[in-house]
Amino acid sequence: IDKEVARSTGKKNPVALFIPTASSDDRMYYQNFLHVYEKQLGCKCDVLYLLDKSITRNEIKQKIGKADLIYVGGGNTLKLMRRWRLLGVDAELKEAAKRGATLAGSSAGALCWASYGHSDSMAYYHPKNWDYIRVKCMGLLPVLLCPHYLKEKRDDSFKAMVKQIGGWGIALDDCTALQLDGDKIRFINSNPDAKSYLVKKVKGEIIETAFEMNKWMKATTVFAG
Repeated sequence: IDKEVARSTGKKNPVALFIPTASSDDRMYYQNFLHVYEKQLGCKCDVLYLLDKSITRNEIKQKIGKADLIYVGGGNTLKLMRRWRLLGVDAELKEAAKRGATLAGSSAGALCWASYGHSDSMAYYHPKNWDYIRVKCMGLLPVLLCPHYLKEKRDDSFKAMVKQIGGWGIALDDCTALQLDGDKIRFINSNPDAKSYLVKKVKGEIIETAFEMNKWMKATTVFAG
């Protein structure tokens, strides 16, 4: 999946910007990113720490503006979105999307691009008594998105969320990713047994359907639910 993320930039040595806001600017997380994206995939890497009070909007704009690839790390989705909105990061990322930069991420870093995310953010604030919540995200992907679907046994919670609010959502299990390219979409995996799912409310009941993996489809078809 990481190879596909780098390849999608269309450049041999793309500038890759890592944003670890959701993990509280974890420095070791960036070192892990460097090991894969710089040493193995040939990217020119940089990092954007947003919890440092000395960061300026001009620095944010410059770093995001020169990136061919922007990768957002996992962690606390609610914290990430609150910080981004405070600093105007969400607006800069939307501009990056308009100019064709590759936007990627894992866990919270995947949810941030969706309209809403099925999130465990409350576990960071109330570790002994919490439940999954729906976090409003950026809306570049018009969907309610769930990560770690079966790996973390989120399936019952996500189905209950879809049933309560209606409509549909997309669930990604570990080792899978949603890839959107223009008007095309596909679900890819790094484990042949890993799948992604459409979870939909139909006449009061929840229907779960596995997507065909590694096959391009029309995005309008998928986003129509």
